Amino acid sequence: MRLGGALFLAYLLIFALCFSYPIARIADSLRVRYLESLEEPLVDQANILAAMVGRSMEAGQFDPNNLRRALDEAYARLVSAKIYEMEKKRVDIQLYITDRAGAILFDSRNRESPGADYSRWWDVGRTLSGSYGARTTRENPDDPGSAVLYVGAPIRVNGEIAGVLTVAKPTTSINAFLDAAKPEIFRVAVLSALVAISLSLLVSLWLSGQIKRLIRYANRVRDGERVELPDLAPTELRDMGHALDKMRESLEGKRYVERYVETLTHEIKSPVSAIRGAAEILEEEMPAAKRAQFLANIRSEANRIGDLVERMLKLSELETRRSLEAVEVIPLAALTRSVMETKEPILSQKELSVDAQIEEGLAVEGDRFLLHQAVANLLQNAIDFSPGRGRIRLRAHADGSRLLLEVEDEGPGLPEYAKGKVFEKFFSLPRPDTGKKSTGLGLNFVREVAALHQGEVRLENIPEGGFRASLLLPLAKQGRSGDSSFR
Repeated sequence: MRLGGALFLAYLLIFALCFSYPIARIADSLRVRYLESLEEPLVDQANILAAMVGRSMEAGQFDPNNLRRALDEAYARLVSAKIYEMEKKRVDIQLYITDRAGAILFDSRNRESPGADYSRWWDVGRTLSGSYGARTTRENPDDPGSAVLYVGAPIRVNGEIAGVLTVAKPTTSINAFLDAAKPEIFRVAVLSALVAISLSLLVSLWLSGQIKRLIRYANRVRDGERVELPDLAPTELRDMGHALDKMRESLEGKRYVERYVETLTHEIKSPVSAIRGAAEILEEEMPAAKRAQFLANIRSEANRIGDLVERMLKLSELETRRSLEAVEVIPLAALTRSVMETKEPILSQKELSVDAQIEEGLAVEGDRFLLHQAVANLLQNAIDFSPGRGRIRLRAHADGSRLLLEVEDEGPGLPEYAKGKVFEKFFSLPRPDTGKKSTGLGLNFVREVAALHQGEVRLENIPEGGFRASLLLPLAKQGRSGDSSFR
């Protein structure tokens, strides 16, 4: 399972555990809370009425019939009271009075009950004993909604408990309040859960996105791409990314040094052996012309070593770069003119002509020096393999959002065996006119420059004969003017 999915499921489990219990607990305790809120005013009512009845008994003026007529009138009234979501239409409070033995003296709902013994009920028995008396009894044992709350208060005559007055209240109103409150609680709970789940999903997606960016970065580094560390949020993931980047630099640096020491040692062996051999021969007596020949060989091999080291240094600096440092808009026509001017002596020596067709308005964004070196390497490669008095064609045009620069020669082309090796360091083919090889670093240098500029290099044989090297680079974001060509 992916980390984002696992985190999301973990969030869901946490929310389920944390939400379900409190909501169930609140829903279950609502009835108790409503009963508590109902019982408290009943205590006040019972004690007020008990005090009034006690005063009447002390004065010898208590008449149960007067109390019954008052209550009957109240029961007959149409109240029509809108209490929030509940509409109350009738008075439903009940009242009964017992003597000091718990026998009924008055019952507002049951005219036939006088003399009945209520002392076994908690509201009566506990009140007569001087404690707080209250009870909840179901009128229908199978129906929780039929419960009635009873609260008793002592009737005192001359300071003595002479009986109990109990106020009773059906809990039907509580049921109505609960029916209105529970759906609201569950609506709030569902809404909160949806918001929590949505936020959890967003957090999981965000975290998963950060990790995927790191994974893509690591995969691209593995594939040898030159890539910058992605912009990560300021969390431990950014620290991890920097740590991975430093580890990559360290490992690449170590492998780079090992590889270059090995390849440079291998390439220098041949010219060093030639220099050593020539030096040993020079210790012998020989004609001056022969001595001059061996000295020329030593100078040639020493120059070869110097050229190899210089090119290796340039290439190593280029390969360790991950981005361009000096970026500017470079008109391609001016760049190719500059390259051709530097190659003019070699072109004249081999009597080569260059047919250049460059759109004047084409431009690229990049490092002028590196692009100059890359185009110069492609042109030099074409010069090396062109026959004397041959022609080199240099074309450049827009290919969608990219610039396509093609350098074609009339040489022998690329042998089949060399197609998979041409970009390898130190691989080189003998030049047709001299039979000598180059350092084998030129095309590798061009490929590194193209990669730095988000471009690529293509090499192919021309079916009609000759060889074509194509350099593709992103066009600069600017307008284009008309075409022009030069020779």
